[in-house]
Amino acid sequence: MVSTPRNTIRMTALAVALGSVWLISGCSSTRGLPPAPTSTEKSAEHVYQIGALDEVSVVVWRNPDLSSTVTVRPDGRLSLPLAENIVAAGKRPEELSREIESALAKYIRDPVVTVLVTRAQGEASRQVRIIGEAARPQAVAYRQNMSLLDVMIQVGGLTDFADGNSAVLVRGSEGGKQYAVRLKDLVRRGDISANVEMQPGDILIIPQSWF
Repeated sequence: MVSTPRNTIRMTALAVALGSVWLISGCSSTRGLPPAPTSTEKSAEHVYQIGALDEVSVVVWRNPDLSSTVTVRPDGRLSLPLAENIVAAGKRPEELSREIESALAKYIRDPVVTVLVTRAQGEASRQVRIIGEAARPQAVAYRQNMSLLDVMIQVGGLTDFADGNSAVLVRGSEGGKQYAVRLKDLVRRGDISANVEMQPGDILIIPQSWF
């Protein structure tokens, strides 16, 4: 995502406005959130679904001329040699592999296709969105066992103007329930107890400090 001064101002204004709503209405503490999974824990299996603007590598065994790396179009489709306008968005890589095999079977015998996601954006409804005083506010693809710290690393941490310990996590899977999160403690003080597990569709709002 390319950041412009106007976009930055808009993001900051939105974060301040939402932060004000949070101060008025109140929100739950992190005690209602599951902690980030440890290396020895296994969370429920997350199945990645391809999204628009994902980059995928399509490998057709023994047919390098039919293999290619393509970007899924904004309409969720992709075009390949001998297989055009295939719907990719919303499908698992193995599902897309089988569909491409079916399309290529009209032209070659017993095609074997492997689809690998080489750059992920993810389905829009499953992205984690970070707005406000992050170094690089953006929407990032959710991945299995993603933690709050993972998200903050991906967006480059906090700005100098961030009120990190007043940040709010809006959980879409719980009807927009809001949780307080302690980003300053996590990112700048290394307090791992402030790390929590993320879910698809989460929105992280980082307000600007008033001082």
